[in-house]
Amino acid sequence: MSNLSQGCQGCRDGKPLPFDFTVAFHPIIDAGAHKVWGYEALVRGLQGQGAGHILSQVDDTTRYKFDQAARVKAIELAGQIFPKDGTRLSINFMPNAVYEPVACIRASLAAAARVRFAPERIMFEFTEDERMEDTAHIERIIAEYKRIGFLTAIDDFGSGYAGLNLLANFQPDMIKIDMDIIRNIDTSPARQAIVAAIGHIARTLDITIIAEGIESRAEFEMLRAAGIELFQGFYFAKPGIETLPKVPFLAGPPLGKAAQA
Repeated sequence: MSNLSQGCQGCRDGKPLPFDFTVAFHPIIDAGAHKVWGYEALVRGLQGQGAGHILSQVDDTTRYKFDQAARVKAIELAGQIFPKDGTRLSINFMPNAVYEPVACIRASLAAAARVRFAPERIMFEFTEDERMEDTAHIERIIAEYKRIGFLTAIDDFGSGYAGLNLLANFQPDMIKIDMDIIRNIDTSPARQAIVAAIGHIARTLDITIIAEGIESRAEFEMLRAAGIELFQGFYFAKPGIETLPKVPFLAGPPLGKAAQA
């Protein structure tokens, strides 16, 4: 049986997942606008266990159902606790666990309709840290999601198998620079040069950059000087389980516009 057939059957069989989970929200900061741009939904155990605890229980028989359930839970919680100001919700998905884009997005759209959460406020991230066996299929997914109105993003950009080949084949709305490139960038000319090159490519392709994994003021200031506006990391806040964490950074004075590298 093909992966697609297995996935569709897994969504229809009505069997519950053999484990339960919840969702934490991690803020993405718009430094220029001095506000929260959105929140990334991260799976967590009911006792606060990390994502690895949950993902280790996902196998080929539950991958599709889990993906659907995680999307729906994130959207429904966001509809309950997000401000009504256009704040965005970012959801991860596994590129090799998808399926037929039109059919498999129905549960997400239905959840968004139930809680009156506009599709334009939802971003789907796919990681390049997983080998993508069918890039044409990923391109179809991105095209369908854009048609619906979702934003799309490459997560962990610079860490995995596909790298720049992804951008050569299709252009998402956003890329999230991997935290290993970000780490200690303030003292690494090599990392600074890499981020400057990524910034040039992104501007040329009209793609917005998010710098993730920020852990220090020095990293943040270096990336701001490189022209980046959107940031995520423990420097700003830790994820809040079923709640929106406070962001002390936003209590300070607004910053000026970032320079362009």
